Amino acid sequence: MSATQAASDDVLIARIAQGDRLAMQVLYGRHHVRVYRFGLRLVRDEQVAEDLISEVFLDVWRQAGKFEGRSAVSTWLLAITRFKALSSLRRRKDAELDDEAANAIEDTSDDPETVVQKKDTGDTLRKCLTGLSAEHREIVDLVYYHEKSVEDVAEIVGIPENTVKTRLFYARKKLAELLKAAGVERGWP
Repeated sequence: MSATQAASDDVLIARIAQGDRLAMQVLYGRHHVRVYRFGLRLVRDEQVAEDLISEVFLDVWRQAGKFEGRSAVSTWLLAITRFKALSSLRRRKDAELDDEAANAIEDTSDDPETVVQKKDTGDTLRKCLTGLSAEHREIVDLVYYHEKSVEDVAEIVGIPENTVKTRLFYARKKLAELLKAAGVERGWP
């Protein structure tokens, strides 16, 4: 690139900063092929490289007033292109999941029948819990739903640890009887 052309690029940027569309067309005509080729080498996709041209020159239109002239305009254009290309590659990497990888992911979710069974069993369990005494319900709630240790439950309720263990034993026994009477066998679908 000649010194004259580099100087005229600076003039074009100054005119673009003032909203001169003709200056933008000249700058685009002068540099779009270089921007496209550089972008294509980075992204290796013609369509994405073409999109990069639009993004780069849109940035030039918006940011021309901020160009400080510390480098040549062509260097600035390629720096913008590189940034846009790398951002595009990151987005594409995040968005793309090849079919082989997708098929290798195991579907661990329950099938519809199991979901319904679990919901029904959960509803039955909640109903059976109401059949326990208040003391037993409180112990079960603290141990299983709030994941408190026997020691913590004893401190919370204000009873000895052995009493907590005894109430928990009888609460489980009574709950098993209530669940069996409701038609729920031990285990979870």
